[in-house]
Amino acid sequence: MSCEKRVTRIAATRNLTEPLLGSVEGGRLSNDKVWLWGDDNMLPYALSLMARRCVTHRRIINDKADYIAGKGVAYDESIPILGDIIRHANGSGETLRSVIARLSLDEAMFGNAFMEVVTDPSHTFLSLYHVDASSCRLARDSEHVILHHDWRLYRPSEARSLPLYPNFELQDDGTLRSIVHYKDYEPMFSHYGVAPYIAGMGAAAILYKTDKWNIARLDNSFQLSGVMMLDGAVDNEEEADRLVRMAEERFSGNPGQVLFVLRDNAEGDSSRFIPIDTSSDGDWSKLHEQSESDLVVAHSWFRSLSGLDYSSGFSTDRILHEYEVALNTLILSEQEQLLEPIRDIISRTLKVDASSLEIVNRPPTRSKPLYMRIWEARKADGLDYNENDPEQQPFLAQITKYNIRSIE
Repeated sequence: MSCEKRVTRIAATRNLTEPLLGSVEGGRLSNDKVWLWGDDNMLPYALSLMARRCVTHRRIINDKADYIAGKGVAYDESIPILGDIIRHANGSGETLRSVIARLSLDEAMFGNAFMEVVTDPSHTFLSLYHVDASSCRLARDSEHVILHHDWRLYRPSEARSLPLYPNFELQDDGTLRSIVHYKDYEPMFSHYGVAPYIAGMGAAAILYKTDKWNIARLDNSFQLSGVMMLDGAVDNEEEADRLVRMAEERFSGNPGQVLFVLRDNAEGDSSRFIPIDTSSDGDWSKLHEQSESDLVVAHSWFRSLSGLDYSSGFSTDRILHEYEVALNTLILSEQEQLLEPIRDIISRTLKVDASSLEIVNRPPTRSKPLYMRIWEARKADGLDYNENDPEQQPFLAQITKYNIRSIE
């Protein structure tokens, strides 16, 4: 996307320096070059793994990101360049909504998100790219972000550095680039944000482990777990280990569900199976349900918006009510946090008024069909109505259209 030259001011353009990227110590970036993200600098990897393993946790993250990204971006049609940015946010052909959707997913998962800003010294174009948050670390100067595809095997030659917005730096390809760091505030954490669900990490771990426990029971064909005492004479310890392994492979189903013990008993065969009491299965189920509820609370989210209560019946009224609460307590504030830097970037770079940019929100369900007339909807809600009033004759479908264009 290009436009005519509108500005002449250029932000700081200090060139990249190799010392900023640091050196390798044991395959990792030396600690004095970046602020560690977690004790071992691998916290994003751990959060990603948990999101891939815990079903409920992943569903809540996906739903929050989807609601925050909305259904499109609205703008003032009298400023066509805003429509160009919404339709073509970058050279990869992504829309602004797709960029915002990825940013909202990162922020929901990590409590941090990064967006690269690209322009040229004449500010004739503007591109906005999402950057995978797990690849970013803050430099010790607190003015740059260092990007690397795998922080477990850091190599300076494969890393690059970008200044934090509003500073820009000139790159080898002649472009000016900067990076925006979104982060969820947490006291005592000044460099990185903290995931909003941090208090629910234990609950997410319990959900994953209870699911894993059920999978183990299924793999074991729901056989009783216990201890199998085997009588037998062996010449050495190696022979005893071999016999136990053979018994496990043949009889235990899932190794570890049955513990085999081999002993030498000269007074006859006393082999026997000692089952482990499984009467506490119900406690596991209750533990899973309690952890699920705790995780929803930790996310500041709602059960019906993640499909957790569909088994008890589909309640449109409850979904709409909880959506309205989520919209006014979480969704709108998160959207404003994402859009505020984007508006500022567009205004500073292209010198146009971007205040009209808004994310379009639509409820997950409709309480009234769109073919109802306004007076019919008012009647259904118990409000005053006049079926002969011309202003109450349009269908709901007509008044739900936005006065400003929405780009999906």
